[in-house]
Amino acid sequence: MSEFPECHGIIPARYESSRFPGKPLVEIKGMPMFWHVYSRAAQCPQMTSVTLATDDARIFEAAEKLNVPVVMTRTDHSSGTDRVLEAARKLNIDSEAVVVNIQGDEPCLEPIMLTELVTPFTDCTVRVTTLATAIGEDEALSPDRVKVVRAKNGRALYFSRSLVPHDRDEKMHGFLLHIGLYAFRMEALERFGSLEPSPLEQREKLEQLRLLEDGIDIYVTETRHTCHGVDRPNDLATVKNILEND
Repeated sequence: MSEFPECHGIIPARYESSRFPGKPLVEIKGMPMFWHVYSRAAQCPQMTSVTLATDDARIFEAAEKLNVPVVMTRTDHSSGTDRVLEAARKLNIDSEAVVVNIQGDEPCLEPIMLTELVTPFTDCTVRVTTLATAIGEDEALSPDRVKVVRAKNGRALYFSRSLVPHDRDEKMHGFLLHIGLYAFRMEALERFGSLEPSPLEQREKLEQLRLLEDGIDIYVTETRHTCHGVDRPNDLATVKNILEND
C-alpha cells in the first residue's frame, strides 16, 4: 500500500445538451446546478481541488462570480472524459495524481461516494476506478441501466446494457448497476485520450469498454448510495425534493 495520492475533481459542464440546453445554469434553491455539484464535491476530504470545466462564457462568468474554480475548454469534445482531460492538462496535474470525473448534472452527489471512489488508489498499482450499487432484476432489464460484473478482487470483467451475468439456473437475482463516476491516474487518463473508440465501446455505446479492450483494469467499489442525475427538465422536481429534505 502507498500513501494517498493527490486527488483533483473536475466537473465537466457544457452548455449545449440535446435534452436540456443550459442545464448547468438551471437554478435549484436559488443557485445554479453546477454550484450544488461543486459544493458537495468540495466536502469530500480526499479532494485536493475541485474545478469546473466548461465550454461556455455564461457558465464561466457565473462560476467566477460564485468563486468556483473554473477553466475554459473547447466546444468540440465528443465526451465529458475528453473535456476532463483537457482541463487536467491545463491544471498541470501530475502523472501519478488522481483525476476524478464528477458528473455536472448530479446536484445531490453524496461526498462519501467520492471517498469510496478514490480509496483504492492507496494501492499504487490501481489506475482507474468506478462505483456500482446493487439492483434487482426488474431494474436491471432496462438497457438504459448499465450493468457491471467484477472479479473477486473488484476488477471489472465487463460492462453491458444487456442483463449480465446471465442466470441460466435462475437461482441468483443480484445485479450491479454501474454508477458513472470515474477516477483515473493522470497517466491512465492520458492513455484513454490517445485511444480510438474500440469495437465493444461502439457496439454498446459505453466508453469505459475502451479501457478494458486496451488491457487497462478498472476497479469497482460497491456503494450503498446512488445518483439522482438531471437528464431532462422533468428530473428537476426529484432533485429539488431531495435537496429540500437534506
